[in-house]
Amino acid sequence: QVHRVESGGGLVQAGGSLRLSCAASGRTFSSATMAWFCQAPGKEREFVAAIRWSFGSTYYADSVKGRFTISRDNAKNTVYLQMNNLKPADTAVYYCAGRRLWDMRFFSANVYDYWGQGTQVTVSS
Repeated sequence: QVHRVESGGGLVQAGGSLRLSCAASGRTFSSATMAWFCQAPGKEREFVAAIRWSFGSTYYADSVKGRFTISRDNAKNTVYLQMNNLKPADTAVYYCAGRRLWDMRFFSANVYDYWGQGTQVTVSS
């Protein structure tokens, strides 16, 4: 079973930055797609960013374009989310997700094969 472990969440003031990490543990397989989603209390899980592992191409939700950057380290089998200029509206639990395939449904939480346990990000005003 594949496990992903997120880290890097915390409390930060508006305008600040955080870097989330998602590392593989246990049995692993090649993930064609890695992504970050977030879920605020009372809301559905929302797409934040995705990366096509082999090409390194990246995709973002409109709300985070220009502020967040998704990247990966092949050697460490780790995906990152650099979050800059954070806003109170970014407050949520952030999850990394992986998928064996790549297609243009990367924004849908339903297509992912496995998920991390989540890390809390809280942005104060």
